[in-house]
Amino acid sequence: MTRPTPLLRTLLFVPGDRPDRIVKAVASGADGVAIDLEDAVAAAQKDAARTSVRSALHALPDDGLPVLCVRINAVDSGLAEDDVAALESVLARIALVIVPMSSDPDGIRCAAELLGRAERSAGVDVGRVGIVPLVETAAGILAAPAIAESHERVHTLAFGPADLSRELGITPTADGDEFLHARSQLVLAAAAAHRPPPIDGPYLDLADADGLARSARRARALGFGGKQVIYPAQIAAVTDAFSATQAEVDWARAVDVAFTAAEAEGVSSIRLPDGTFVDYPIARRARAILAGVR
Repeated sequence: MTRPTPLLRTLLFVPGDRPDRIVKAVASGADGVAIDLEDAVAAAQKDAARTSVRSALHALPDDGLPVLCVRINAVDSGLAEDDVAALESVLARIALVIVPMSSDPDGIRCAAELLGRAERSAGVDVGRVGIVPLVETAAGILAAPAIAESHERVHTLAFGPADLSRELGITPTADGDEFLHARSQLVLAAAAAHRPPPIDGPYLDLADADGLARSARRARALGFGGKQVIYPAQIAAVTDAFSATQAEVDWARAVDVAFTAAEAEGVSSIRLPDGTFVDYPIARRARAILAGVR
């Protein structure tokens, strides 16, 4: 089984062939850092990137690190096997491998097999590295439930808007209405598979701070647990959007106190002074909010 991994409100992507940026990303304050061996690395630099990633991860301190992830190349690219093999000596430092262009369960099972082989070779616990399928095609969206259930290594799903928008011939917007069905599919698939909420795609207009905040708030309202970011300056706004507001925390505390008292008296449904009806599902939602701020 995979090691428990916290929710990733912010997942900062950084090119694998830029070790200087890897160090900065780790110190950025992002919840997770995704070191990229795929789109951010030119074809001629793949081998150099693998070496850079390995060296950078070896050089990191043992404590105080964000969740470390590596995006490998697509399983059917002919590059994924070499990517995973190159990571053998640093697998103990990697929490998650992101598998791009995930469109069917077989691809995830193939990635899991590559990881198992590498873990055995490296002498680390088999199953410790989780997988995040990056769903960025129409086929992947339609297969999202099967992908989420495909292997025990699957931590959650992630949304990739760039390739999907190209495939569908649409232009991404801050409000994201054009992706409402696709994103909702991922949220439902992750929940049905009992995975943490999925990770939304990045907002690609670095100059549009208002659009970024709006996009992040919309993603949270849809049920995403976090968002990919591509520049450190995006971290604060996304973190804020995916953090409970003081009003939400106050509401959750009031619900928890009242429902705990009711439970002690053998009552499982109550009405708060403001008229809010509370039963077990509402109480669990309140307690989940409090668990996230403790």
